Amino acid sequence: MLLKSLRGLFALLVLPVVLTLGLGMATTVAAADDQTSQQMANSTKSDADLWRAVKSGEKGYSTDKGVDANVLINVAGNQGKDVRNKYLTPVMGLAVLGVFGAFLVFYFVNGPSKLSKGFSGKMVLRWTKADIWLHWVMAISCMGLIFTGLNIMLGKHVLQPYVSEGIWAALIYGSKVVHDWVGPIFIVSWALCVVKWMPLQTFKMYDLKWFLVVGGYVNFGPFKGKHPDSGFANAGEKMWFWTLTLFGLFISVSGIMLVLPGLDLPREASMAALLIHGISAIILIAFTIVHIWMATVLSEGGLESMVSGYCDENWAVQHHNLWFDEIKENGTLQYRD
Repeated sequence: MLLKSLRGLFALLVLPVVLTLGLGMATTVAAADDQTSQQMANSTKSDADLWRAVKSGEKGYSTDKGVDANVLINVAGNQGKDVRNKYLTPVMGLAVLGVFGAFLVFYFVNGPSKLSKGFSGKMVLRWTKADIWLHWVMAISCMGLIFTGLNIMLGKHVLQPYVSEGIWAALIYGSKVVHDWVGPIFIVSWALCVVKWMPLQTFKMYDLKWFLVVGGYVNFGPFKGKHPDSGFANAGEKMWFWTLTLFGLFISVSGIMLVLPGLDLPREASMAALLIHGISAIILIAFTIVHIWMATVLSEGGLESMVSGYCDENWAVQHHNLWFDEIKENGTLQYRD
């Protein structure tokens, strides 16, 4: 009887304590679990916020003191790369194939611009030896830059799938080296040509008619046989000169920015230079194709003046009549012996 009483007393005294301790421990564990879950949620949220900030281009802190060292992901650089790959590369391909193809079709439909009176056999001095050297140095260096630049921009789509890795590596490496070393030659010759030829390239009112009749190069319809007035340079040549002057400046400055590592430019400036370089290259390539077509196959006798410095007298009268009249009047007309 006494034992039963002691057991009952023990139950009454100890059981509440055990229950209280158990509930307390359960509460503590639950609170710890809640705290851990909250910490994990906060950590996940913090990581997401951090990654979002990194992807948006926000600056942090780095002991490295280089340009853009505090930025893990440069947004402008990625966006510029996308613009170059998605837009500039295909546009460059279209510029080359489109302009070349258009002139090829025009040539087969229209034919060359013939001399209406044929060749006279009398050759008139048009360009000096210095002009010829400057022109061909600039022309050859320009063509070198065009071909290597096209390989750098389009080669991975046009050539790489069809050649071995070794050949492609040599081609792309060689293109980069040639492009970098030929660039200064082009810049110097371009600058000299601009300074030397600029006085001859001012637009006149009669140049408007040259555009209206397409320079007299069309051999059919109302334009056939129309030979508009022109000075030393016709309106088309003036347009080419000023295009070369403007975009040659852009491509030269941007090229220097891209090649010289000592400039230590921010990523935004480098990407802007790369895009300007690409856009300028597209425009100059298109105009270069036009210039080559016009100066060779479309103009009978046109190339001769940049080979020997002399042009046929009938060619001068037909394509540059005002200039020919001027040199006759002022006594500077010179024939080849």
